[in-house]
Amino acid sequence: MSCDKSRSKALTLAAKAAGVTSMGITGDARDQLEVVGDGVDPVCLVSCLRKKLGHAQIVKVEEVKKPEEKKKDEPKPAVPVHPPPYYFYPPSSYYHHQYPLYF
Repeated sequence: MSCDKSRSKALTLAAKAAGVTSMGITGDARDQLEVVGDGVDPVCLVSCLRKKLGHAQIVKVEEVKKPEEKKKDEPKPAVPVHPPPYYFYPPSSYYHHQYPLYF
């Protein structure tokens, strides 16, 4: 891919292919088309690119591996701590009795 026009044409052709999820132009000279997807037929894609653009070749085909998900240690549920029982003792009764004052 020597010019921007051929790059954009290659991107539109790759976008029309079945199963493509993402694509981009990579390489030092921006001359490689990277296509990521599920169920993409690389031979069909290359033949379509050869018909429209001229020269195309498969550099590498590999499976995209998902990163391993580490199991998160579930924290143990906190043991409920009950407050100590609070007993309310009523105050002692206070009776004030005043004797009558006689003079």
